Amino acid sequence: MSDASSGNSIPPAGTPDAQGGAMRPPFPAVRLFYSIGYGFIAWFVVHVIFILAVVQFVMLALNGRLNEELKHFSLTLVQYLWELMAFITFVRDEQPFPVGPFPKHA
Repeated sequence: MSDASSGNSIPPAGTPDAQGGAMRPPFPAVRLFYSIGYGFIAWFVVHVIFILAVVQFVMLALNGRLNEELKHFSLTLVQYLWELMAFITFVRDEQPFPVGPFPKHA
Protein backbone atom coordinates (compact mmCIF):
# COMPACT_ATOMS: atom_id res chain seq x y z
CA MET A 1 0.00 0.00 0.00
CA SER A 2 1.43 3.40 -0.91
CA ASP A 3 0.99 6.80 0.71
CA ALA A 4 -0.43 8.27 -2.49
CA SER A 5 -3.60 6.17 -2.24
CA SER A 6 -4.47 7.28 1.31
CA GLY A 7 -6.08 10.55 0.22
CA ASN A 8 -4.84 12.38 3.32
CA SER A 9 -1.36 13.10 2.04
CA ILE A 10 -0.32 16.55 0.89
CA PRO A 11 1.33 16.47 -2.53
CA PRO A 12 4.94 17.63 -2.74
CA ALA A 13 5.60 21.14 -3.96
CA GLY A 14 5.45 21.59 -7.70
CA THR A 15 3.14 18.61 -8.27
CA PRO A 16 -0.56 18.47 -9.15
CA ASP A 17 -2.95 18.34 -6.21
CA ALA A 18 -4.96 15.21 -5.35
CA GLN A 19 -7.78 16.09 -7.75
CA GLY A 20 -5.33 16.51 -10.64
CA GLY A 21 -5.83 20.28 -10.66
CA ALA A 22 -3.37 23.12 -10.90
CA MET A 23 0.24 22.88 -9.83
CA ARG A 24 0.98 23.92 -6.27
CA PRO A 25 3.93 26.35 -6.25
CA PRO A 26 6.96 25.49 -4.13
CA PHE A 27 7.53 27.23 -0.80
CA PRO A 28 9.30 30.59 -1.44
CA ALA A 29 12.30 29.97 0.83
CA VAL A 30 14.51 32.51 -0.94
CA ARG A 31 11.87 35.20 -0.50
CA LEU A 32 11.61 34.29 3.18
CA PHE A 33 15.32 34.90 3.66
CA TYR A 34 15.16 38.18 1.74
CA SER A 35 12.15 39.23 3.83
CA ILE A 36 14.01 38.53 7.07
CA GLY A 37 16.96 40.60 5.86
CA TYR A 38 14.70 43.42 4.69
CA GLY A 39 12.92 43.28 8.05
CA PHE A 40 16.21 44.03 9.83
CA ILE A 41 16.87 46.89 7.41
CA ALA A 42 13.32 48.23 8.00
CA TRP A 43 13.88 48.10 11.77
CA PHE A 44 17.04 50.19 11.33
CA VAL A 45 15.33 52.65 8.93
CA VAL A 46 12.45 53.22 11.38
CA HIS A 47 14.95 54.24 14.05
CA VAL A 48 16.76 56.58 11.64
CA ILE A 49 13.41 58.20 10.72
CA PHE A 50 12.63 58.82 14.40
CA ILE A 51 16.08 60.35 14.94
CA LEU A 52 15.54 62.60 11.91
CA ALA A 53 12.19 63.67 13.35
CA VAL A 54 13.90 64.72 16.59
CA VAL A 55 16.56 66.61 14.63
CA GLN A 56 13.83 68.33 12.62
CA PHE A 57 12.09 69.41 15.86
CA VAL A 58 15.39 70.82 17.12
CA MET A 59 15.90 72.69 13.84
CA LEU A 60 12.38 74.09 14.11
CA ALA A 61 12.98 75.18 17.71
CA LEU A 62 16.31 76.86 16.89
CA ASN A 63 15.57 78.43 13.50
CA GLY A 64 11.81 78.70 13.48
CA ARG A 65 11.62 76.80 10.18
CA LEU A 66 12.17 73.29 8.85
CA ASN A 67 15.31 72.15 7.08
CA GLU A 68 14.18 71.41 3.51
CA GLU A 69 17.07 69.03 2.70
CA LEU A 70 16.34 67.01 5.82
CA LYS A 71 12.66 67.03 4.93
CA HIS A 72 13.35 65.62 1.44
CA PHE A 73 15.76 63.01 2.83
CA SER A 74 13.14 61.95 5.38
CA LEU A 75 10.57 61.61 2.59
CA THR A 76 12.96 59.38 0.66
CA LEU A 77 13.50 57.19 3.74
CA VAL A 78 9.75 56.91 4.31
CA GLN A 79 9.31 55.80 0.68
CA TYR A 80 12.12 53.29 1.14
CA LEU A 81 10.46 51.97 4.30
CA TRP A 82 7.22 51.57 2.34
CA GLU A 83 9.07 49.57 -0.34
CA LEU A 84 10.63 47.35 2.32
CA MET A 85 7.31 46.67 4.02
CA ALA A 86 5.53 46.17 0.69
CA PHE A 87 8.04 43.48 -0.31
CA ILE A 88 7.85 41.76 3.08
CA THR A 89 4.03 41.65 2.99
CA PHE A 90 3.83 40.49 -0.67
CA VAL A 91 2.28 43.79 -1.84
CA ARG A 92 4.99 44.07 -4.49
CA ASP A 93 7.46 41.63 -6.01
CA GLU A 94 10.26 44.06 -6.92
CA GLN A 95 13.06 43.89 -4.40
CA PRO A 96 14.01 47.17 -2.73
CA PHE A 97 17.51 48.58 -2.29
CA PRO A 98 20.25 47.14 -2.05
CA VAL A 99 19.08 44.65 -4.71
CA GLY A 100 16.82 47.14 -6.49
CA PRO A 101 17.16 50.89 -6.97
CA PHE A 102 16.95 53.33 -4.08
CA PRO A 103 13.71 55.37 -4.24
CA LYS A 104 13.76 58.95 -5.44
CA HIS A 105 11.63 61.50 -3.60
CA ALA A 106 8.68 63.02 -5.44
